[in-house]
Amino acid sequence: MSQILADRFRRWFTYENEVHEWTLAAIESVPADRRDSPEYRRAVDLMAHLNEARGIWKRRIEGTSRPNENTFPPGRTLEEVKTAWAETASDWSAFLEALDDEGLARVVDYRTLDGSPFRNTVEELLTQLFGHSFYHRGQIAMLVKAAGGTPAMTDYVYWLRK
Repeated sequence: MSQILADRFRRWFTYENEVHEWTLAAIESVPADRRDSPEYRRAVDLMAHLNEARGIWKRRIEGTSRPNENTFPPGRTLEEVKTAWAETASDWSAFLEALDDEGLARVVDYRTLDGSPFRNTVEELLTQLFGHSFYHRGQIAMLVKAAGGTPAMTDYVYWLRK
């Protein structure tokens, strides 16, 4: 059985893990005297949101999602987000390591946060996950810069060049 597509998703996930680490480091680059700014707080909150969303999508794929999950956990510290991020990345790595092209084609029935039923393939859900990260990493970069930090360069081509 061909593993071409599954291998591609594993590579994209490696990229995602590395640039999310760079994004966390960019948030840490915000000067200490600016860490009470709304921009810094929002950047941390968005990283917490990305992590929570990843966990929710993984549970949906596994069929273990919970009702009333909070995608925007309030008041997390950057250290809490970093710890949670490492755990979520490890869970996803294990899942993706075992994934094959047949698994990518598997249809997942799930409910959204408002309880609406939907179905998508694992491939579609992983694509959503990556797009969601692109979107919020751009927001975080703007917030980090506004708070006086140095935004991370997280473009895929830039990552490939490293």
